[in-house]
Amino acid sequence: MRTQAFFKAAALVGVLALAGCASKTTTPEQYSGFLKDYSGLKEATTASGKTELRWISPDYKPANYANVVYNPVTYYPVPKPTTQVGQKALTDILNYTNTELKKAISERKPLATKAGPHSLIFRGAITAVDSSKEGLQFYEVIPIAMVVAGTEAATGHRTMNTNLYFEAELVDAATNKPVIKVVRKGEGKDLSNSNAQLTLDTLKQVIDDMAIDAVKFDPSQK
Repeated sequence: MRTQAFFKAAALVGVLALAGCASKTTTPEQYSGFLKDYSGLKEATTASGKTELRWISPDYKPANYANVVYNPVTYYPVPKPTTQVGQKALTDILNYTNTELKKAISERKPLATKAGPHSLIFRGAITAVDSSKEGLQFYEVIPIAMVVAGTEAATGHRTMNTNLYFEAELVDAATNKPVIKVVRKGEGKDLSNSNAQLTLDTLKQVIDDMAIDAVKFDPSQK
């Protein structure tokens, strides 16, 4: 009995240690390849209090740009629906992301349909993630990565954490070079078990936070 109790306690301690090591930001192993260059990214705190990876060109001056060409956010790569993340959820998440981010960006600069010499081009994606190196047991769902908290051995109960990974950049239309790059990971609501359905509501707050940060973005915080 003592031996069994010891192993249960050890398992629980191990789980808590692994959970404590979980990164709040996207790790290099989780970069999707949507951005051509990930060099120079540094941790920064957003207006909503979240942590993201960010790079801002030292030459970037907001006053030099008159408008933004908004390219709709996509999935990268294209996901396949699963029994837990169905096509409706994928469509709802993408549509809501585009609605909120487009509205947020329009509050910063007028939107244009065609790039001119003083335009910025926005491109972004909800990205796929390779979670195999994190140390916990993962259910890899593209593009929504859901981490299975490894507590079943110790408690007999399994909870699923949800995360949305996002990558975006603003490109100078005249030079075709990025002036801002952002890579972020947002934690959604927990799912009670592996049979619970992921919906827009599961990740809605993550998307809302991204929109808030787009509106209140301060380029001086490099």
